[in-house]
Amino acid sequence: MPFFEAIRLALSTIRTQKLKSAFTLLGVCIGVMFLISVVSIVEGMGRYMEDDLVGKLIGLNTFEVRNRPNINIGDVDAATWEEYRRRPRIEITDVEPVTSALPADANWYIVSDGQVTASTTVSGKPRQVQVSAVDGDYFNMKKLGVSEGRVLSEQELSRGEKVAVIGIDAAKRLFPGLDPVDREVRLGGVPYRIVGIAETQGQIFGMSMDNFLVTTWRSPVRRLVNPRPNIVDAIAIQLPSEPAMRETMEDVRAAMRANRRLRPAQKDNFALQTADTALEFWNKMKGYLVVAGVALPAIGLVVGAIVIMNIMLVAVAERTREIGIRKALGAKRRDILLQFLIESSTLGTVGSAIGVALGIGLAKFISLVSPLPASVAPWSIVVGVALGAGVGIVSGVYPASRASRLDPIAALRQE
Repeated sequence: MPFFEAIRLALSTIRTQKLKSAFTLLGVCIGVMFLISVVSIVEGMGRYMEDDLVGKLIGLNTFEVRNRPNINIGDVDAATWEEYRRRPRIEITDVEPVTSALPADANWYIVSDGQVTASTTVSGKPRQVQVSAVDGDYFNMKKLGVSEGRVLSEQELSRGEKVAVIGIDAAKRLFPGLDPVDREVRLGGVPYRIVGIAETQGQIFGMSMDNFLVTTWRSPVRRLVNPRPNIVDAIAIQLPSEPAMRETMEDVRAAMRANRRLRPAQKDNFALQTADTALEFWNKMKGYLVVAGVALPAIGLVVGAIVIMNIMLVAVAERTREIGIRKALGAKRRDILLQFLIESSTLGTVGSAIGVALGIGLAKFISLVSPLPASVAPWSIVVGVALGAGVGIVSGVYPASRASRLDPIAALRQE
């Protein structure tokens, strides 16, 4: 029997025996559906971590000098936390040695972050706002633009003027129903003039990234975000390429060690953090989740294989006379074997195709009703369809072999 004729016959069987076919496809369909949905959510979370979470906190080809890693995804033991606690903070005196070690094409900024109580004359009560006191090329490196007004100028940053750019959520809370540009917000009782409204930054796991305010590091607010006014939370440095970043990291490490008079045998008492180091634990966990996402649905595929095998055995019993007639007319053993293998693999492929569609729909539904993102990985679709076809072939081997071994004379006598 020609290949496409065998496929047509298999599809005709599915169409004429709808109930039996539905139960036949169910196991493969469920297994592939959960495979696609689980892998899509894991893939979506991976992109979310890389592009939105870590990508927004640490930019492309950027590294940060901190007293300890700012993003700790995973378990950090008590001894490590204690060692972090004993480390000296990054101070403003560390900035000049670091920036002196940078190449001419490097950009940098310093930042001190903290929750600060902000108030205005038009808001009902004071609000907690995430305040970033910055200096350097902060807005360019963060790709933080404004939807209204302007960003902070170099002169304002260098003079420590009391001006600020506000996030959209903070603006709505502090200036309800009003345009905040050119209005005053008080931080620690000191008035700051709003000069711009930042473009929306979206959400991370359902939490707003727009409840913030950016002002100058040299202004009085730095006393509110850190216990000592000379403390800097991070020095961020950006290079044009990753190789240049890696080379500059070693130069900065040498400059920091020299500035802190560390002996060769002493460990660094500071951290150089990139997006890769922040995502190191997540990448390991993502691999385990993908394996689990492939392995667990395999249970459904095993069930589907058993069902397909049973249905094909029933099909062989029901079509014994047909097989005998075909053999009597000259069909060879391999023709009968191929016919039933193609039929079983078609069943598996159809089931997996339905499972792929349902899996994509389930992943999208979960992303709509929860903060979990979903991103369909093309390779998971290929794997899902291939698994379905493979299950069909494997489960059809025994029934097909049994059909091909039937004696044509005995088969023709079968009622």
